[in-house]
Amino acid sequence: MLQRPGESNPWEPNRRGPNPQQHDAPNAEPREAPNYFRAGRFYCVETICAPCGVVIAWTKFDKSESPTNILNFLGKVYPTEESRPDYICIDKGCQVFATAVANGSWDIWKKTTRFIVDAYHYINHRVLDFLCRKYCNPSPGDGSAPNLVVMAYDKNGRAYLKRAFNTQVCEQLNAWLGGYQSILKRMTPGNFNWFLHTMLFYHTKYVLHKQEMKKSDEDEE
Repeated sequence: MLQRPGESNPWEPNRRGPNPQQHDAPNAEPREAPNYFRAGRFYCVETICAPCGVVIAWTKFDKSESPTNILNFLGKVYPTEESRPDYICIDKGCQVFATAVANGSWDIWKKTTRFIVDAYHYINHRVLDFLCRKYCNPSPGDGSAPNLVVMAYDKNGRAYLKRAFNTQVCEQLNAWLGGYQSILKRMTPGNFNWFLHTMLFYHTKYVLHKQEMKKSDEDEE
């Protein structure tokens, strides 16, 4: 079951449960609980989406959204070099990159993949975070990642560079799922898994249908 960080009943121990953290703040494992008088809860749901919005995979993190948990999840979804994408965009991509370098897993990922951050994170961190600015830029203008930047034209015909992909697609999916949180957090684990998987399945079918409709409209024009 899900519960907001820090949410508890008056009789429950305050230190028990998920580790409340800022979205891009370093993680620390929560302290051991002094008792186990309440049911265990998962910290969050993690999703992997294609840039078009299609959901590729999802899982639950029990204690925190740590870079190590993210790397382990990515390793299960993309076990071989052939299956790994060229770019993986994560809101805390700079932390994941630093952790991968520190624990040695970057030796595997660097052969195929580059970790980048979403546009919102980059805007907030590009001034003070050198690692984020140098290695995780989602739209570098120096030509180092031509697949991330495309040429577009405004209404006056003037050329400008823009991001080739929507880096906020997972955040947009999370915002949509947030509308069901009051239902999900009261479900048993089995019902939770079934409901969430079904919702993501139908969401993916809806995204694919929209793409087909868009393609049909373009062909008619």
